[in-house]
Formats: sequence, C-alpha cells, structure tokens
Amino acid sequence: MRFPSAVRQAGLVVAVAALALTAGCAKKDDSEVQASGVKLVAAGKLTVCTHLPYPPFQSKDASGKVTGFDVEIMDLVAKELGVEQTIIDTPFEGIKSGQDLNTGKCDAAAAGMTITDERRKVIDFSDPYFDATQAMLVKTGKPYKSLDDLRGRKLGVQAATTGRDYAKKLEAEKGLKLVEFEDLAALQQAVANGQVEAAINDLPVWTEYLKKNPGGFEVAAEFDTGEQYGFPVKKDANPELLKKINEVLAKAKQDGTYNTIYEKWIGKRPSA
Repeated sequence: MRFPSAVRQAGLVVAVAALALTAGCAKKDDSEVQASGVKLVAAGKLTVCTHLPYPPFQSKDASGKVTGFDVEIMDLVAKELGVEQTIIDTPFEGIKSGQDLNTGKCDAAAAGMTITDERRKVIDFSDPYFDATQAMLVKTGKPYKSLDDLRGRKLGVQAATTGRDYAKKLEAEKGLKLVEFEDLAALQQAVANGQVEAAINDLPVWTEYLKKNPGGFEVAAEFDTGEQYGFPVKKDANPELLKKINEVLAKAKQDGTYNTIYEKWIGKRPSA
C-alpha cells in the first residue's frame, strides 16, 4: 500500500522522535544512579569494597556481619546520602590498583588504606581519617626487640601493604628474609606457628590481635612512618562523593561522633 508524501513525512518524524526518546531512555538506564547528587553504582546503596579480615577496621563478628572502625565511618556517609552501605570483600590488590573502582564494582573503598603518592596516581583519596604507625609482632618470650635482631631470620609481611614496603626498603640493610602472605589472617597464623619469627603490620591491627590473644604475643617495636589512612574513590570520576565523604568526616570530628567511634574500636584517642 502506498501513502501520500505528507503522510510518509509525518510518519518519519514520529519514528525519528520515538527513536530519539528510546535512545534517551536507554542512556538514562546505562548511567549511574544518584543519591543526593552523588553518583552511585547501585540504587539505594553505597557500595564499599574492603579486604577481610583487617580488625579493628573491618572484620566479621560472630553473626557474620562486617563491623569495625571503617565500617561505622562509612555508615555515616551512607546515612548522609539516604542509602544503605553494602560491603564487598575483594582482594586488596584490586583496591590498591584502582581496578575495583574503575570497573564499577564499588563506589568507594574502606580498607585501612594508607595514602601514598604512588596510590594517588590511580585513585583519589578522601581527607586523612586515621594516623597509622607500623609495628612488629613476636611471640611472647622471643628476644627480638628491633629489626636488627632479625638478621638472617624470617619476617612476615602482608602483600601490597605499606608494612611490606617499609620492610622491603630495609631488607638488604638489615639482612631480613621476607615472607609475604596474602592476608592478615595468614600472617597472624605464621607468627603463631613459628613459620616466621616476627611480622610487621599496622599497630592498631596488632593491638586488636593482642586483645583476642592475651599473653601469647607482644609488640616488640614500633616504627613511626607518618602514615595516614584515606578512603579511596575512582580517579577523577566522582568529585561529588569525595566531597561528601570529606564533609561527613569533618562533621563527625566536630560533633564528637568520630571520637565515639574511635574509642569504641581503637581506644583512647591520642592528644593532638
């Protein structure tokens, strides 16, 4: 059946308009959802990547729920956005490299992660929220009081961490034999069963471990490396979320919420 030219043209206009509308709708579906003007990868959720276990910052309680210092801080951010926090356990390397953020696995990360210039090349960090110090754990009764005492002996480190980087810098000078472990639990077990003579990690992590294993271990040395933790977000991609995290941190420190969370998970906050 043939149609008059005017009718064909009108039909073409309608078809083009319908196609444009469809394309517009598709574009909207493919874009990130938003909460309070902040882009999120999933509706109604602040999706946060972490690497478990890393108490007291993040670990599972007896019921299997992920809890900790970092978790409660990010809960404040989620509340401010009017959404719920969803936590994804993923290898630390994927967080450190920025891959998990770049692929849309999560909006942000909370993994007791030290801010470094190298890491800033691939991810954006929030303002610092925790001052960290490295420390050396040994079994009670061991004679080691410094890295010098470990010459020719095995020192455990956690892969992809600044503790590992610190030990690596001193490996040749101190004559250390470094043994890397994928996660904190494996590192702790290595000290416990004598696979390594000592291990380096962040001081709050060892403090928490000592609480749960009284009498069996001790912190033999501390190393003031001047480290600070930050929350990572995707590089140059979500300034609104970064701004919101910083605003929540500032508010929590001002109204005392930060101190309450700090004392709950870490202990008495050091004087400024």
